[in-house]
Amino acid sequence: MPVLPGAEPYRHEGGEVGVLLCHGFTGSPQSLRPWAEYLAERGLTVSLPLLPGHGTRWQDMQLTGWQDWYAEVDRELRVLRERCSQIFVFGLSMGGALTLRLAAKHGDAISGIVVVNPANKVHGLAASARPVARHFVRTTKGLTSDIAKEGSEEVGYERVPLHSAHSLRKFFRLVDGELPQVTQPMVLLHSPQDHVVPPADSARILSRVSSTDVSEILLEQSYHVATLDHDAERIFEESYAFIGRLAPSVGKKGSTTGG
Repeated sequence: MPVLPGAEPYRHEGGEVGVLLCHGFTGSPQSLRPWAEYLAERGLTVSLPLLPGHGTRWQDMQLTGWQDWYAEVDRELRVLRERCSQIFVFGLSMGGALTLRLAAKHGDAISGIVVVNPANKVHGLAASARPVARHFVRTTKGLTSDIAKEGSEEVGYERVPLHSAHSLRKFFRLVDGELPQVTQPMVLLHSPQDHVVPPADSARILSRVSSTDVSEILLEQSYHVATLDHDAERIFEESYAFIGRLAPSVGKKGSTTGG
């Protein structure tokens, strides 16, 4: 199947500091593309993969599960490790959960993480019914484009495949159990007005990780897809400053450019 316009993966060969970006459930790289380009323009090596089953049609996603999505970002991380001296991982929503699992599993190989409206649980009464419902009903209403900024749209699916949603629920439980293994410096940015992921998810993540260098930032002007919303520039600036603090060569002329 052809990839939806704008949903293509993005890569940029920059300097020795690399960033892996992880997009959300039923979304696509389009939601993080401006963030990726902002970092690339500042000389960083950037990888923004398209997760399996995403960016085409929901029927393709029906055949995938969390193991497929995690395997893709894990592979991209290993590729970055071959050419970069330091690596950071950033994620939005489910991409935040992928980021947290990478941090738990790869330890010191990751210098720091940034998560935006990270998801930790499938909420609502429908969540408990999905394990059974998915055998009778194929999809439910989509989650994309929860954005306050007028005219800003997210490229993703209008329907959620229930088999994939069931797999996502299992993934969140797995990651929740691994949160104490997360020790890296972390910036967590979340929107008080989020119609997809409630603030409780961010609160639980903050309470369970073992990281001691943690910053929590509220995105007052944005909804769930904050990377395409009013606070996008703040996310970009805060994340770049975070990298600059932990990778001192970043931001110094000539230090992040080249091979």
